[in-house]
Amino acid sequence: MQIHIETKISTMKWVLGIGILLMGIKFLAFFLTASNAILTDALESIVNVLAGAFTLWSLYFAAQPKDKNHPYGHGKIEFFASAFEGGMILLAGLFMIYKAIHGFLYPPQLQALHFGIFLTVFSGFINFILARRLIKTGKALSSTSMVADGTHLLTDTWSSLGLVIGLICIQFTSWVIIDSILTIILGALIIWTGFKLVRESIFHLLDKADISQLENVIKLLNSIRESDWIDLHHVRIQKHGAVLHIDAHMTLPWYYTLNQVHQNTASLESKISNLHKQELEFNIHADPCIPDSCKICSISTCKHRIFNFERQLPWTIDNLITDHKHRIAP
Repeated sequence: MQIHIETKISTMKWVLGIGILLMGIKFLAFFLTASNAILTDALESIVNVLAGAFTLWSLYFAAQPKDKNHPYGHGKIEFFASAFEGGMILLAGLFMIYKAIHGFLYPPQLQALHFGIFLTVFSGFINFILARRLIKTGKALSSTSMVADGTHLLTDTWSSLGLVIGLICIQFTSWVIIDSILTIILGALIIWTGFKLVRESIFHLLDKADISQLENVIKLLNSIRESDWIDLHHVRIQKHGAVLHIDAHMTLPWYYTLNQVHQNTASLESKISNLHKQELEFNIHADPCIPDSCKICSISTCKHRIFNFERQLPWTIDNLITDHKHRIAP
């Protein structure tokens, strides 16, 4: 766990440092060319730096140990960081469109476009490398804020590519209006990216069910299922930064001792943790079986069976999230 935290923080320090360097390069390109499109790219770099700094702080904060005021830890701060980044991107996109409208009314006097093209290509290439590294590291370490930052940088890369194409067109046609048209297109793209980041962050903060995450956990549960585990239901998953909290109700034979119950719940936790890449925390509630459970219970040595075993019910999203014991309908 500590190694993961250090990797996250070290990666974000590099990204922040290079982001500051790229911001300086983009503003140099603007001063050389007077292009509004390049200015919007430079302004987005300010967003990159601010968002990167906030993400770095959020990783420090998320790494703080649990305390009595934060029994689930501090991991959800990463979702705030992602939402903050999305909001900053939205503002940058709106400002880009404003500058484009201003450019239509007062066309800029463009110059030295070849320098602007070279510097934009260079900064876009570096952004692409950073974005791929951030997204890969963020997914491997289950860091929402790092994935959000990488997604933003990747969008910045595509906008830089579009910017280069537009600047080349201006260079050969001298149609200055392309600068403003290009700025509007890039602004709209950036606004959409910001909106998606804010939306995803809100979903996480509201603990919206992550279907893909549920499907992954259910697949693992079916692969490690034991005959003693008669039933599993009321499964809930919450994401707190890099940690997944799994709540579930497990139906076990009513005559099991407390030690046997503990062994089975501990076995489920251990087996899932060994197979899942992410850090997990569990809250397993044990339920005693009921007469109707006999029909789905495959324990052949049970001496208290009331009904014959009929079939084992497969665990799916539809029946694992329900809050009652499973039974075969008459």
